[in-house]
Amino acid sequence: MAVATPDSPAGQIAQALVDFSVEGAFPEESVSSLTVDSDALPAAIEALASAKAKLQAEIHTINEETADDIRTWKANAQLVQDDIILSKALANDILKQSEAPQASGKAIEEAETRAAFLARELDYNTQLRNALKGIKAVNQILDQVEQARDERRILDALHLLERSRKALDAVPVNKSCRAIKLLDIRAFELKSDVYQVFDHVWNTLIHVDIESHRVSISGVKQDEPMSLSDAVVGLKAYNEVDQRATQLWHDIDKAIFAPRLDTKQERLPSIKIDGNTLELEGTSDQSIEAVFQDLEKVFAFLVEKLPPELVETISTVLLPGLIPTMTRTWLDLAVPSSLEGMDRFQTTISTTKGFCTTLKGMGLSHLNELQEWTESAPRVWLSKRREAALDQIRTQLSRGLGTSKQVERVEKQVVSKSEGQQLAANGAKVTEDDGGWDAWESDGEQQTGGQQISEPATTTSATELSADAIDDAADAWGWGEEDPEPDNVEEPQQKKQKQEGEEDDDPTEAWGWGDDAQNDDTAPEQTPTAPSASSKPQTRELTFKETYSISSLPQPVLDLISALAEDGAALTQENYADSPVAAAAAGLFSLPTLALAMFRAVAPHYYAPDVGGNMFLYNDATYLSERLAEFAEEWVKRDNISTRAQTMLRLDNDIKSMQSFANRAYSNEMSIQKTVLRDLLGALITPGEQNLIQQDDTESCVSAAVARVRSLAIAWESILSRSAWQQAVGSLVDAVANKIIGDVMDLPGIGQDEAYNIANHIASVTALDDLFLPSRFAATTAVEGRNLKEAENNEIPTTAQYASSWLRLKYLSEVLQSNLKDVRYLWLESELSLYFSADEVVDLVNLSFEDNPRTREVLREIRARPNPLG
Repeated sequence: MAVATPDSPAGQIAQALVDFSVEGAFPEESVSSLTVDSDALPAAIEALASAKAKLQAEIHTINEETADDIRTWKANAQLVQDDIILSKALANDILKQSEAPQASGKAIEEAETRAAFLARELDYNTQLRNALKGIKAVNQILDQVEQARDERRILDALHLLERSRKALDAVPVNKSCRAIKLLDIRAFELKSDVYQVFDHVWNTLIHVDIESHRVSISGVKQDEPMSLSDAVVGLKAYNEVDQRATQLWHDIDKAIFAPRLDTKQERLPSIKIDGNTLELEGTSDQSIEAVFQDLEKVFAFLVEKLPPELVETISTVLLPGLIPTMTRTWLDLAVPSSLEGMDRFQTTISTTKGFCTTLKGMGLSHLNELQEWTESAPRVWLSKRREAALDQIRTQLSRGLGTSKQVERVEKQVVSKSEGQQLAANGAKVTEDDGGWDAWESDGEQQTGGQQISEPATTTSATELSADAIDDAADAWGWGEEDPEPDNVEEPQQKKQKQEGEEDDDPTEAWGWGDDAQNDDTAPEQTPTAPSASSKPQTRELTFKETYSISSLPQPVLDLISALAEDGAALTQENYADSPVAAAAAGLFSLPTLALAMFRAVAPHYYAPDVGGNMFLYNDATYLSERLAEFAEEWVKRDNISTRAQTMLRLDNDIKSMQSFANRAYSNEMSIQKTVLRDLLGALITPGEQNLIQQDDTESCVSAAVARVRSLAIAWESILSRSAWQQAVGSLVDAVANKIIGDVMDLPGIGQDEAYNIANHIASVTALDDLFLPSRFAATTAVEGRNLKEAENNEIPTTAQYASSWLRLKYLSEVLQSNLKDVRYLWLESELSLYFSADEVVDLVNLSFEDNPRTREVLREIRARPNPLG
């Protein structure tokens, strides 16, 4: 049997039967007029069977897809049907009971209970119906959200999500209901999906490429249904306006602002705007004007391309971080550290003000910090000047002491004849204008008495003039025969020498300056004092000169102080009246005080490591105080500066502070070195303050201390002035002498051998006399036409003038090496009583000699004459 085709009569008849059976459609007249024969029946049967199978498959698929819903609805419908049947039955019972003429009270009660139950059931069914309708409505809204999401209609999706939230809240079902939970989860998932789509669209509209330094902002995209304004609405829906704006400005800062404002780069890029694109390209001028021009371009681009909601965040998020960066990296660097470049600084201020005005015209705010910078130009410039000055001090100090140089201190004093003779005897140097020392000593010789302990007359003065020298000096000064005799001059000199033995060391005494005693660790006076009021007439003005060494550091400090003062004076002139920093004149005059305070604060750290560093610091600080005093004195006398400038420079307190600082440096160094000497004299061998004489290795201790004094003397000799060197070294020698004297006096007893050893130790120490020989300073005391070599063999050390215990130590050695007769002679006829009290000598005798009648007799004589020299 042939297979029927759709166009064959049998196929047309079969299709007509299927259409009629499935859709109820009647065949066309051309088909209905066909003759039905036996050959058409099999094809019709087969077509109907195929249609049946297809319908069954579709029904089966629909049944499987809706099986759960159908079962649920079937169960609900069955429950409703059962409730309806029950309600009808109850209603019939109630009707029958109501028609009954006799109804008991119990029956009525049952009827009322049933009626209330039916009312509750009706309410429940109504609520259930409304809940199911609400759930269905929420589900349908969420279906619409899915469709909007797929079509990237973000705003529609967000609006629908908002509707679904409200509809879900309106469903009269407890939120713990499983259906409500499922709907809530679905809404959350859809919101996340919509956010991802929104994030993609946002990044398409606003794209920041940090690596390429490019920013693209588009209001709309052809392939995106959402505009940038709509995107901001979406941000509001997600409460992400501030968060997204902060991230945007952070990215733009890294991509555009940071590279453009990076002053560390040698070449800076410029800003290029092409349509919707902002990018860095090429190179830009390094000037502040070019920076502000590029920033104006950027802000104009952002204000034009971004919605108002995002433009507002420029003022609240971007500018508060960008302006401090501009101030630190560009504006502060544009501030000059001197008056040079002030015209350029004024241009920078004007440019900054114009930039603020432009940004305000764009509707931006939070420019207070930038405006304050322009309005506080004097304070900004003064702050920069202060930082530069302090940094200059630190930098100079960090470079080290540099090459030292000698400077000269010159002082004029009016001295009497006797004072001039004493200065000549001490080798003081005078200028050639004063006539040289030959004005006092025409024979060019300096007579000095010997420093012998056994000869009282020879110890009255460290150096004395002979009668011939005095006569020659008197002739040279033009003082006639009426002048006092030499013996009248010698007597006060002896009295003065006695005072020197009782006072602390003072190098000014070597020059005959003043009678005030000083502590050992006090810095030596550098300026000679004027003669006292009791000085006789016949005086002469002499110019004293003394040299000492300074490092390379004081001059830069003085140059800085001078530059600050000159700039301050310039700001008070009329030609700077319109300068933006004219008001900073008063503050500029206060900077020298800060610079000098910085020097005093950090200088000890940089001076200490060098050999003799603290003594250099003493000299440098003294030199600074002297030069500052001269500078201040000359400043008020200048006629090329204003009166205001003359009165505004106040250095008096700074000069005093610097001199005090110099004294502290000297005192600290002396304290340190004396501590080292005490350690060398026993404290290092046995911890604590120990008696030197009782140490096992006294000789090595004494040798170490002597070597230490000599090494310091050599180190300081090229640094300190002669007077300061003599006082400093003399103070160290005096410390050693005091230590030995004290330890000897503390001994419980002294044997003959021990006395001999102690005398040897004292001899080792007194060998330091060679440090104070006048010939040691021949190079500084030589005067033209004078030959000092003639006096070398008769030199007398001047140690006792600077070490008050020096002769005391020598007499101690004499006592230890003497018998009772010699001790009696030293006390009664020599000068032992000038340096030891009667009780001290009695103690020494008791330590050194046995107790016998002869000893007691000598002690009785000593006690009977406690002051044998009257």
